Amino acid sequence: MQSEYATVATERVDTNILKVTLNRPRAANAINTQMGRDMIAIFEELLVNPDGVRCVVLTGQGEKVFCAGGDLKERDGMSDSQWRDQHVVFERMIRAFMGCPVPTIGAINGAAFGGGCEIAAACDFIYASSNARFALTEVTLGIMPGTGGTQNLPRAIGSRRALEVILTGTPFSARQGFEWGFVNKVTEAVDLQPSVLETARRIARNAPIAVRQAKQSVHRGLQMSIADGLAFEIEAYNRLVPTEDRREGVRAFNERREPNFTDR
Repeated sequence: MQSEYATVATERVDTNILKVTLNRPRAANAINTQMGRDMIAIFEELLVNPDGVRCVVLTGQGEKVFCAGGDLKERDGMSDSQWRDQHVVFERMIRAFMGCPVPTIGAINGAAFGGGCEIAAACDFIYASSNARFALTEVTLGIMPGTGGTQNLPRAIGSRRALEVILTGTPFSARQGFEWGFVNKVTEAVDLQPSVLETARRIARNAPIAVRQAKQSVHRGLQMSIADGLAFEIEAYNRLVPTEDRREGVRAFNERREPNFTDR
């Protein structure tokens, strides 16, 4: 993975945690075409080669805005074909992000509107600062959510609540998101990053193959019947039996020590 991107900052934390920061603060971290390409480069590379990454933390630069959504200044004056071409980049971006094999935690540090809310909804789970606000405002602009919003939000908060949010374009607070099951934890702004990193470190200490298999089992299982989901879970489980990490976990338990997982 390259070390520098035009619109996104990356940082390794404790070797096994990758912090990804949307980094266009002068544009409220809005998603332009280049940010879409940068996110594709990061997350398609993680799919091919996690390179020791065991957890990803996604946040935005600054304290007031996570991501304002699509960059409407860049879109102003686009032809229909240019708009569609750009959206293909965004479609590939969200697929790459949702296909990330390791857990993704959203550290939502402010407003997450439009595409920003959709990226947040695509995270495996979310911690948010108390000043965070969420909205899918696309219908107020003559479009609709097109990077997973109509799929991920109903799965998180239920179809009736999601339809109200999507069809009105009305924002909801971090506290409301917590009450609805969209946000896992609400913190003060100063506590957001430490809280997220504490959880990321707990994940990163666990057996990485087991974590990846468990994540895949949950996501795939939600798209299946319960019987098919159970069968998929068993297949995912059986792939762990011959791993060295499974043996190390049992040894460490019986020797009353912390395990040293090596992703093998």
